[in-house]
Amino acid sequence: MKIVYGTTNPGKLNSMKKILDTLDVDILSLRDFNNDFPDVDESGNDPLENAKLKALTYYKVLKRPVFSCDSGLFIKGLEKNEQPGVHVRRINGKTLNDEEMIEYYASLADKMGGQAVATYKNGICLVLDENTIIEYDGNDISSEEFIINSHPHKNRISGFPLDSLSVEIESGRFYMDIQNNDNVAGNSYDSGFINFFKRALYSLE
Repeated sequence: MKIVYGTTNPGKLNSMKKILDTLDVDILSLRDFNNDFPDVDESGNDPLENAKLKALTYYKVLKRPVFSCDSGLFIKGLEKNEQPGVHVRRINGKTLNDEEMIEYYASLADKMGGQAVATYKNGICLVLDENTIIEYDGNDISSEEFIINSHPHKNRISGFPLDSLSVEIESGRFYMDIQNNDNVAGNSYDSGFINFFKRALYSLE
């Protein structure tokens, strides 16, 4: 079955393909189509709301199964109104590029003593047709807690800038230096996404 991942980010596409490589799905991205996609007003209050806004927007254009994901970054010690949440890239009205994000969050960690404990909360929405919309934001698709370090790793992964600051709590090592971990939290939420798609595909049988 072919499913469109509502993203143009190659890093996110490749990551999801690896997670779902055991399932009978062929994942395409928006880059595989010549359609003009409208900008999505990601005005949701949480990752799930934004994921649904994106998936519905892209489905209306493509008229084929589309899923979208969104994440929110939550940092221990910050007040609710200070949390990056779904606006992890948008700071003081400006959308940050990868390097600007690294600089901003490294500085934030420095102000919190050199390290900040954080987690990603994720939401996913799959639109199969007008009447079949499947949403999920359970803890099993959220990341484990990790450390944002004030001193960045020398390496970069395009589309995942905070991986250059992310340290596994248990080992104290950068995720980039841990074998078989392509991005922050490694495989901690892989099974959650796999089970989501298994349930969704089962509903079609």
